[in-house]
Amino acid sequence: MFDTRLQTLIKVAQTGSYTKAAMELSLSQPAVSQHIKQLESELQIRLFNRGNGGLKLTNEGEIALKYAKRIENLYQSMAQSIWDAKRHATRLFVGITHTSESNVLAEVLARYAAAHDGISIKIFSDSITNLYSMLKTYEIDMAIVDGSLVDTDFNSVLLDTDSLVLAMSNHNPLAQKSMVSLEELKRENLILRLPNSGTRNLFVSHLHSNNLTLDAFHVVLEIDNVATIKDLIRRDFGVSILPKSACMDELRKGKMTALPVENLSMIREVKLLYHKDFQHPEIVEGITKLYYDLIER
Repeated sequence: MFDTRLQTLIKVAQTGSYTKAAMELSLSQPAVSQHIKQLESELQIRLFNRGNGGLKLTNEGEIALKYAKRIENLYQSMAQSIWDAKRHATRLFVGITHTSESNVLAEVLARYAAAHDGISIKIFSDSITNLYSMLKTYEIDMAIVDGSLVDTDFNSVLLDTDSLVLAMSNHNPLAQKSMVSLEELKRENLILRLPNSGTRNLFVSHLHSNNLTLDAFHVVLEIDNVATIKDLIRRDFGVSILPKSACMDELRKGKMTALPVENLSMIREVKLLYHKDFQHPEIVEGITKLYYDLIER
């Protein structure tokens, strides 16, 4: 059974109050207080400080909470896996960055689930930073990301390489060109992903290599949703830096134009990440093969 003291720690951190935590856990307030004291004694740290807004985690408390959540997720994953094994079923939680979600990966996962009895796949979309955190705490089984952070806790498979392009309306005068210069880009209304996105970070890093910053450009909107960005582009509200793969459907149908930017060779990798103790290597192999087959077709 999951340690109730860790469960109490998580709930107190969420509510910022012993009283509220006790109510939600159906415990007495003294019992909640005792759980926290036992943990503090065992770990030889102070978990919380009392502030104006309620209880606040100490630095050591933040570390303890992170691992408590990881243990909770592991316990839940164990219980779910045992239940699934009894039913000869496999439940898979997959995190995908927003730009990766826009290409063929969702179709690949759908095809894999449809072709395998007992497989159930739940897809989460988030930033690469949040997906790494979810993978570390076993909230998801695998992550498909554009770009990556170095982490020896995970295995990785390179699914594809992709490039960032300048996406624009077919009515934009730049659409008649074969390439756009940085000076021309400075005169455009620029719609960008949020600062925590891999796409934006790759763009910014290439600007820095050209001794430029975003301050030199006219950024009019920052949006996380790629579909919304593409819709605004088609309606000529601005241009955007996006992965070419995220625009392939619109490009094939002639709904928008995508061009390279001079002196910015923005290449990114699309990787599938999973824990080294992942119990179903055949699923990784199957998804990878499906992806390659679909890309070839």
